[in-house]
Amino acid sequence: MEMVNLKYLVHYPEHLQSKVRSLISENRLGDVLKRRYPDGNTVRTDKALQVYTLDLKAQFMKSAVTPSKIVFDNHLQVVKHALGTHTQVSRVHGAKLVAKREIRIASVFIDAPAAFLKMIVAHELAHLKEREHDKAFYQLCHHIAPDYAQLEFDLRLYLTWLDLEKTKATAASS
Repeated sequence: MEMVNLKYLVHYPEHLQSKVRSLISENRLGDVLKRRYPDGNTVRTDKALQVYTLDLKAQFMKSAVTPSKIVFDNHLQVVKHALGTHTQVSRVHGAKLVAKREIRIASVFIDAPAAFLKMIVAHELAHLKEREHDKAFYQLCHHIAPDYAQLEFDLRLYLTWLDLEKTKATAASS
């Protein structure tokens, strides 16, 4: 079996990586993901993303600070493992220092299954309360998306599949 680079799965056990390699060699990874996540994402614009994110925040994190900006970002590079970012921007306004929070989601999620967008938004919302990826952070992620761990793994499968499709398209056009 050809060794496929599973860069999004390097921290997972070898037995899981082996199963993924089997799906890839049988050309079934995309089909498995499509069966598991048939619902497409309807959040297609920055405004829709803002409404979606603020609805989740209102439902699960009422007391957290409200981000001043929530957008899809074409500049986030999945290869750098940034699927979304949360930032705190501090500016001086007169004698006051004003901090604004922003959430930016990689634009690859415009075309991703709805469940993956929810997972990424849950992750970024959790950072409004918890800065580090610690136990409290992941508890909050699971509070917003109870199947968070499975979604994170499947999202990594999805990113692997996207890379494979991109490689096939490049090879076909050469």
